[in-house]
Amino acid sequence: MSKLWQKEGTVVSDEIDRFTVGRDRDMDLYLAPFDVLGNLAHAHMLSTIGLLTPDEYELLAAELRKLYPQTLSGQFVIEDGVEDVHSQVELLLTQALGDVGKKIHSGRSRNDQVLVDLKLFTRSRLWEVAGATRRVFDRLIARSEQHKDDLLPGYTHLQIAMPSSFGLWFGAYAEALSDDMLTLQIAYRFANRNPLGSGAGYGSSFPLNRTLTTELLGFEGLHVNVVYAQMSRGKTEQTALNALAAVATTLARLAMDICLYNSQNFGFLTLPDALTTGSSIMPHKKNPDVAELLRGKCNRLKALPMEVTLVMSNLPSGYHRDMQLLKEVLMPAFDDILDCLHIADFMLEHIQVKPNLLDDHKYDLLFSVERVNELVLSGVPFREAYGRVGKEIAEHTYTPPRTLHHTHEGSIGNLMNEVITEAMNAAMAGFGAEKALAAEKALVG
Repeated sequence: MSKLWQKEGTVVSDEIDRFTVGRDRDMDLYLAPFDVLGNLAHAHMLSTIGLLTPDEYELLAAELRKLYPQTLSGQFVIEDGVEDVHSQVELLLTQALGDVGKKIHSGRSRNDQVLVDLKLFTRSRLWEVAGATRRVFDRLIARSEQHKDDLLPGYTHLQIAMPSSFGLWFGAYAEALSDDMLTLQIAYRFANRNPLGSGAGYGSSFPLNRTLTTELLGFEGLHVNVVYAQMSRGKTEQTALNALAAVATTLARLAMDICLYNSQNFGFLTLPDALTTGSSIMPHKKNPDVAELLRGKCNRLKALPMEVTLVMSNLPSGYHRDMQLLKEVLMPAFDDILDCLHIADFMLEHIQVKPNLLDDHKYDLLFSVERVNELVLSGVPFREAYGRVGKEIAEHTYTPPRTLHHTHEGSIGNLMNEVITEAMNAAMAGFGAEKALAAEKALVG
């Protein structure tokens, strides 16, 4: 089959074909459902401006709707000799409908076709990541409430500092994910803008109705300027990967805490045997491999935005083939972050907290600030109280006051998890995903 761009009589070297196509056919399988959606919207629009008759549109729509389930089930394949998903879909339409199938590319370039596919793909996967992030968030809030009275040593500089609690610790990561949800929302809303109709970056002399395709595909709005629509390629991927990196940063830090707290020298948490592995030489070992691999995978995800930055760093306006390589960075990243979120939720469900940790006298100094505050409340000026407690510690006359009275917002005694949950709810509501989901459902019937 000739490529979409190939002129009659031209022959492409197999070596050039191998190098230029690269892994693109594999990556394009991710785009197949979204290419069908884009084709449905584009065909509908063409029928409203006279480039397709109503009957031709109905024929194309029926074929595309038959094809859609195949793209979701894994039955769709890009045949040998076919360059990409767009060519494969057009080939299948042409085989089924003859010249009618050839008409669907009117008013469109492969540039805006792949870009709308990428926008739809990214929008869909970001919403999937948002759902998985919310599940981990809910798990953390539940564990925070469950263990709000279980105290934990708090550290600064890896030195014992002040009393904390498992309620605070679990809740801190929940609030971190709430903030991360805002970055996912921003990435989603940037992906949720329509580039279709920008062609190769300079529009079309056909009277295209870009507002109609925006509505049909459930986009929040247009990339208005056709040059900028093409310039959003790369920016879309980078924005999405920055959002994934924010989630990955939170998960990696959580995983590091778990590795640390599970070790014998800390001993704050226990991982069940099913979540650990052993050593080939040391029979006592129970290694936190799940947390270590979670940390490693998330740290790799944090590097991906820089890959996009480097590919795009010296490109002028307009489309350039370099951008094809971004698919190989973006698409597997969604699989990886979803896998990390799933295993983090599983680990958090089964992790076991050790109670009464602060009863151990080695943590007596954690309560030194409580002792200072006790003196201040009795009327001693703070600086004098601070010096007096320091002297007690030096002279070994210090007695820790183990009763805590933390009542302010966000403290041990007032976690305010309901406020954190409200923030998460607001962040998720800001996606506006319901419109996109309803539009996609309407397109495929």
